[in-house]
Amino acid sequence: MEKRYTLLTSLTVALAGFLFGFDTVVISGANEPIKEIWETSSWFHGFFIMSMALWGTVIGALFGGIPTDRYGRKKVLIWIGFLYLASALGSALAPDPYTFSFFRFIGGLGVGASSVAAPAYLSEISSARNRGKLVALYQFNLVLGILIAFLSNYFLQGFGGVNDWRYMLGVEALPALIYFLLVLRVPNSPRWLVMKGKYEAAQNVLLQLLGSKEAATQTLAEVKAHSLEGKISREVLFQKKYYRPLMLAFFIAFFNQLSGINFVLYYAPVILEKSGFASSDSLLSSVSIGAVNLIFTMIGLALIDRSGRRSLMYIGSLAYIIGLGMIAYAFYTEAEPLFSLIFILVFIAGHAVGQGAVIWVFIAEIFPNSIRGKGQSFGVSVHWILAALITLLGEVVIESIPAWTIFAFFASFMVLQLLFTHFVMPETKGKSLETVEDEVAH
Repeated sequence: MEKRYTLLTSLTVALAGFLFGFDTVVISGANEPIKEIWETSSWFHGFFIMSMALWGTVIGALFGGIPTDRYGRKKVLIWIGFLYLASALGSALAPDPYTFSFFRFIGGLGVGASSVAAPAYLSEISSARNRGKLVALYQFNLVLGILIAFLSNYFLQGFGGVNDWRYMLGVEALPALIYFLLVLRVPNSPRWLVMKGKYEAAQNVLLQLLGSKEAATQTLAEVKAHSLEGKISREVLFQKKYYRPLMLAFFIAFFNQLSGINFVLYYAPVILEKSGFASSDSLLSSVSIGAVNLIFTMIGLALIDRSGRRSLMYIGSLAYIIGLGMIAYAFYTEAEPLFSLIFILVFIAGHAVGQGAVIWVFIAEIFPNSIRGKGQSFGVSVHWILAALITLLGEVVIESIPAWTIFAFFASFMVLQLLFTHFVMPETKGKSLETVEDEVAH
C-alpha cells in the first residue's frame, strides 16, 4: 500500500516535469509562423519570442528556492500549476508579440520554479533504494512532454490556418489544469516538516510513505539528527563548507547546457531543414527526436538505481562525443539528411541516458536538507542561464556561423564532461540523503 501511495504521489508531482517539457519545446512549432506574422527581426525574435520563456525560467530558478524552503515544496508546486495555466491561455490569445512574450515569461517562471521544487520534493519522499528512479520520473515526464509537444505541433499544423500556432500553445492549458487539481492532494515533504519543527506531521507523512511505524520512526530520527529547527530559512548557501556541493552542481548544470541539448530541441526543425529535409519532413523528424528521447529516458530510469549516476554519465558522455562529432562531420561534408538525423538521434539518446536522467537527481541529492531549496535553485539557475543565452543567440548563430562549427564546439565540451565524471563526480546511488550529505561535505 505504501509503495502505491509513494508512487502515486511521485507521479502527480512529476507531472510538473511534463508541463516543463511541453512548455519548453512547444515554441519550436510556432517559431516560423510567429516570425512571419509579426515580421520580427532575428534579434527581436531570438530575445522576445524564443528566449523570453527561458529568462522567466532563470528568474523562477534563481528565486524559487526561497519560497520552496520557506513555505514548503507543496505550496510552490501548486502555484506552478497556476502559472502554466495562465501562460498557455495568455500565449494562445496574445494579440501582439509583447503580450505573447509576457505570457511566455510567466510560463518560464513556472518551469524555473518547477525545476527547483519538484526534484527537491521527490528526493525527500523517496527512500535511498528508489530515490534515483522516483526523482528521474520528473525527467521521464519532461521528455514525455517534449514528445507530446512535437506530436501536437505536427498534428495541429494547418489546423487553424495561419493561426495554427495559437492551438499549438493553447492546448497546454488542459494538462496544466489536471496537474493543478491533482497536486492539491499531495502531502507536504516530511523533511521540510522536520525543518519547520512539525515532527508529528512529518511522522504521519513518513508512515503513509513507508507503511511501517518502525521505519517511519527510524527515518524521522535520522533526519532530525541532521536538522536544526528553524535553520531552513536562515542558513547561508555561499559559505566554505558548501564549496563541494556548489562546485558539483555548477559543473553538472554547465555541461548539461554546453552539450547543446536545448539548442537542438528548440531549433530542431530549422537544423533539420538546413541538413536537407523539407519543412513538413523536418517537423515529422522532430517527432522522432522526441520518441528517441523518451525511449532512452526509460532506459536511464531503469538503470539509474542499478548502475549508478556515474555509469550513466560515462555512457552519455561517449554518446555525446560520437553524436556531436559526426553531426559536425555531416554538415561539413554536406552528407545526406538521413546521416545527420541518425547522429542527432545518437546525441539525443546519449543525453536521455546520461545527463537527462542524472542531472535533476544528482543536484537534489548533494545538498543538505537545510539548504536543499537554495542549493537546487543555484544548480538549476546555472542550467537555465546558459540555456537562455544559447537560445537567445541561436537564431543569429544559425544564420551567421557554419553549422559544423557549432556542433564541433559542443563536442569539445563533452570531452571535458567525461573528465569531470571520471575525476570529480561522486557516486550517490543507494545512499540516504543524510549519508550523501556527510560524504559530499568531506
